[in-house]
Amino acid sequence: MERVIGIDLGTTNSCVAIIDDDGIPQVIPNRGGYKTTPSIVAVTEGGRRLVGHIAKRQSITNSENTVYTAKRLIGRKWDSAPVRSARQSVSYTIDEGPHGDVRIKLRDEHFSVQEISAMILQEMKLVAEESFPGEPLNRAVITVPAYFNDGQRQATKDAGHIAGLDVIRIINEPTAAALAYGYGKSMNKTIAVFDLGGGTFDVSILEIGEGGVFKVVATAGDTFLGGEDFDLRIVDWLIDGFKKEHGVDLREDRMALQRVKDAAEKAKCELSAVKEADVNLPFIISHGPDNESLHLQRSIDRATFETLCADLLERCLDICRGAMKDARLTASDIEEVVLVGGMTRMPAVQKACSDVFKREPSKGVHPDEVVAIGAAIQGKALLDEQEDLILLDVTPHALGLLTAGNHFDELIGQNTTVPTSATKTFTTSRDNQTAVKILVMQRESDENQLLGEFLLTGLRAAQKGQIEIEVTFSIDSDGIVSVFAKDCETGLEQSIQVTSSSGLSQEEISQMMVSAEEYMIERKGDDELEGVRQNAEKLIAEIEKLFPEVEALVASSDFGREALAKTRDVLALTKDAIAKNELAAIKEHSEALTRTLKMFKGVVSRPT
Repeated sequence: MERVIGIDLGTTNSCVAIIDDDGIPQVIPNRGGYKTTPSIVAVTEGGRRLVGHIAKRQSITNSENTVYTAKRLIGRKWDSAPVRSARQSVSYTIDEGPHGDVRIKLRDEHFSVQEISAMILQEMKLVAEESFPGEPLNRAVITVPAYFNDGQRQATKDAGHIAGLDVIRIINEPTAAALAYGYGKSMNKTIAVFDLGGGTFDVSILEIGEGGVFKVVATAGDTFLGGEDFDLRIVDWLIDGFKKEHGVDLREDRMALQRVKDAAEKAKCELSAVKEADVNLPFIISHGPDNESLHLQRSIDRATFETLCADLLERCLDICRGAMKDARLTASDIEEVVLVGGMTRMPAVQKACSDVFKREPSKGVHPDEVVAIGAAIQGKALLDEQEDLILLDVTPHALGLLTAGNHFDELIGQNTTVPTSATKTFTTSRDNQTAVKILVMQRESDENQLLGEFLLTGLRAAQKGQIEIEVTFSIDSDGIVSVFAKDCETGLEQSIQVTSSSGLSQEEISQMMVSAEEYMIERKGDDELEGVRQNAEKLIAEIEKLFPEVEALVASSDFGREALAKTRDVLALTKDAIAKNELAAIKEHSEALTRTLKMFKGVVSRPT
């Protein structure tokens, strides 16, 4: 059976997992041995694309061309409140795309958020393929915040397609964490998953039953609430204090801003373990007629940080209370609370969680890895009919129609288990009305979002209120929404399958897929060259180390002198091929070097 990789496409870090041959879920480490990879993409001055740790390391010196927290922008409109907020705090340029979507400027090129996300997904695919060489790993389950709307989910799926992945399912992050938590265990309990990551917050309440049944009872969240917001509170505190002291706003210097952001994130992490953290940024900026170098030096204690973030914690608690209310449960009904996401390491977050659920949260899962593991488990379950696992998820947002007077008429409520369907009868609102426009809406918080529209035409002319239209909404297990409208008397029918738009046309997606594939071919060629080069350099070093000893032993014979001369030639040719990045020549000379090294080792080990 073909393996399916599970990918947690995170705001701050991403992670990839797989089910091994023994049926055990495992997270796959990257080349550096890290089990998570920073969700950061950069383009260098020479046009080279960097992803992950290498992109993060150069983020200060190349801040304008380094993208982080892209997940907070995916599937959003350029003029939306979250994007307006992001434009004020990031060091890179966010522009408006041709469809009112978000485009990110790196060097002289604009990239969609889906392309940026695809680069991260490609990196995760490469990490998996390096651990399973020669094995096709094209199918994936990708996780998203439970509170993502249809547009954000479709944008994530498009990012997967651009990356060359067959995305067989999009699964909610808290649900994935619950799968990992309960997988292979016999239990019957109600749990809450408290998922506070780098950019988003979700809470889901699930019933885990015997026989591998995972039923989501309720979910709630905020797709613009996470670790980034906690970082920004420290950033503002540092910058405002510096401005008060020196009269200089560090937000106006992109490199200085990035240095402060990095220091704020580091201080935040330290404050989870210690009571006070120092921020020391020498030569942060030059100022004044004499170009005087200014330094930023401040200490922040845990109590100050918690005060700065008090309203963020309260937002999390309000969402938790709302989820319990929707589930018609109280804190005493929740038997276990599972912490997910890096921000749950913060002591104040853990305390807030225990306060709202009236119990100490469980720390039995790895907060950074559990979501990817759950995605891998779901991937195996989708392909393996023998897998004893049933997942019943819910729709995070209410669905309905926009009726006369711009009134939202709900057909499927928030937190309804899918698959599901619902039918409601409406009447025409005007005399002699022969057509009805059906506006399919999704309600997110207090806002309505248009998912699709269609016309039911050819209605018989009648007086006001005399024509009844029956409308049916249905959602399948993949979350695809279909809407049918029928004239109750004549049976005249029209329907639509709602295909959410991610802000990209199909032609754009196809072009991006080609570009991404070309990059992968080039990247794999670069990786092969790097591997061959490193092997050749190792052979050269070993031969040159043995050369003096071998020369002393064989130089007295004509055969020995000839062999040494040939070795010098091969060494010179290999070094020249390495300098010119000539893959085929390096491979050819490496074979000769391997034979030479074997001969050299034989000579020095020969008894005298």
